[in-house]
Amino acid sequence: MSPSLDQILESIIFVSDQPVDLDTLYSILNQEEEEADKEDASQDSENKEDLFPKEEVEEALEKLIWKYAADTYPFEVKKVAKGYQFFTKRPFYPYVRKATVIRNQKRLTRATLETLAIIAYRQPVTKAEIEFIRGVNCDYAVQKLLEKKLIQINGRADAIGKPLLYGTSIFFMQYFGINGVEDLPKLQEFEELMEDHIELFKLNTERKEEDSNEEEREEEIEEEEIEEGEEGENVES
Repeated sequence: MSPSLDQILESIIFVSDQPVDLDTLYSILNQEEEEADKEDASQDSENKEDLFPKEEVEEALEKLIWKYAADTYPFEVKKVAKGYQFFTKRPFYPYVRKATVIRNQKRLTRATLETLAIIAYRQPVTKAEIEFIRGVNCDYAVQKLLEKKLIQINGRADAIGKPLLYGTSIFFMQYFGINGVEDLPKLQEFEELMEDHIELFKLNTERKEEDSNEEEREEEIEEEEIEEGEEGENVES
């Protein structure tokens, strides 16, 4: 049985860890057809039209979005950063976050999140402006956000010293599941997202502290048992 267009698109999006844009999907399908045409030397050039025109690809993508919007699935297909990607649905966020807390390398501290929020809502913005709003030095926070590719340098300001201008990146849009800056949530909603990340960070920190305390207690018990053994040996002698 030959796979349908819906199934082909679904498989491509499923294996991708980045949003797949329409041109890329169309190119993949078109390339597949070109290879098939080369194998059939008797095929006329007039019959070498693409089997999957862009209109059909767009229609199939809309069907996928509609399909996974059903409550049956815990995930969905969303259009973000000009492409298509699978995302976990919001009701399942807490469970997925807890399951991946150990492996999550993109955790952000409160200071870094506050800096990110200022950049997101005031971009393009200089480091001096960020520090004026926060009231503290933000060198470390800005550097971490650059390392995590959540922000980028968008040129220099037309001011004394030509300071760098910072703005959010494409990865920022993927990270928060939006298509552009215009889709940014209201400040209150963004603060709630920040709180979610802070809770995640706290959970991981508390778990590490509990593990550390448990190890210390086990060491103390072992030391007490050794001391009791030594005292018993001294009494017998």
